[in-house]
Amino acid sequence: MSGKPRLTYLNGRGRMEPIRWLLAAAGVEFEEVFLETKEQYDKLIKDGLLLFQQVPLVEIDGMKMVQTRAILSYIAGKYNLYGKDLKERALIDMYVEGISDLMQMILMFPFSPLETKEKNLDSIKERATNRYFPVFEKVLKQQGQDFLVGNKFSWADVQLIEAILAVEEKIPAVLSGFPQLQAFKTKMSNMPTIKKFLQPGSPRKPPPDDHYVETVLKVFKK
Repeated sequence: MSGKPRLTYLNGRGRMEPIRWLLAAAGVEFEEVFLETKEQYDKLIKDGLLLFQQVPLVEIDGMKMVQTRAILSYIAGKYNLYGKDLKERALIDMYVEGISDLMQMILMFPFSPLETKEKNLDSIKERATNRYFPVFEKVLKQQGQDFLVGNKFSWADVQLIEAILAVEEKIPAVLSGFPQLQAFKTKMSNMPTIKKFLQPGSPRKPPPDDHYVETVLKVFKK
């Protein structure tokens, strides 16, 4: 095995996508193993690789890490994306948790029944424009800087640009009332490591389609 982190998940976004984003933003190359069958997943459990019988699984620095938040925290700390002190880390944690609440709605959207999809999309738009994006618009304006915390690129910035692009895929004009976020999106998208991740052929996964939903249900069926 090479020294690269090894990511085990399905060939789609899900709970692994923020991990891919963070590694890519840090300029870290990684390898991926894609689960396609329930047998592969069951073997990981049988072999004792999944502490809580859940993926994502990330093998890094001799550890077999599970639990998305723990993995992200480790990567952020390892690559100096987690603030300079406890206060900055607390701010990053708050912002990340807020963004994660919004991303959870987006994560579950492909699995919602057809008859509720429009209602769920309206909920995502309402939460994004009235609860979450106004917070970050205000923070950026008050900071008067390019980044959310300490005028330095951090995990929170990575989570926010991922969320902005994910919401825009569903609601293209969602940033129309948020000039600070529009500028933030432009700035982040042109950072070399992120720009590379946004190019075709990168490890970034496309929006979930029916095949991805079917694979998730097949791999994780009880």
